Amino acid sequence: MPSFALHSQLLADCHRLGRLPATHLLLHRNGAVPWFILVPETDQTNLLDLPTAHRDAVLADCTRVSDALRTLGYPRINVAWIGNLVPQLHIHVIGRRPGDACWPRPVWGHLEERRDWAESEIAALRAAVLGE
Repeated sequence: MPSFALHSQLLADCHRLGRLPATHLLLHRNGAVPWFILVPETDQTNLLDLPTAHRDAVLADCTRVSDALRTLGYPRINVAWIGNLVPQLHIHVIGRRPGDACWPRPVWGHLEERRDWAESEIAALRAAVLGE
């Protein structure tokens, strides 16, 4: 792939946290739930169309984020790649727990609460996932 750029909607909706081995790590700006978005560098739009080694590396990054969320006290992890509005392949990894802003419903269409992340919260989430 000659040149890679994150989709403008992802940049508008997210904080850039850094890089994992196979993906760019983003954090959704709405701090009502810890909602990470992982973006692999590929022209493919479907995770299942990636070559096996690349797909496995992307899933390993998802597992890393999931493990960090569990350590932070989120017993349920929602994972999805939808791509209906943003065609660039991206994977949502969201920490969920009873009593969160839209529990037990999915976040799509049900996350009415809105709050901004404090810089210290962003730094703590970055450190939890990236080990920084």
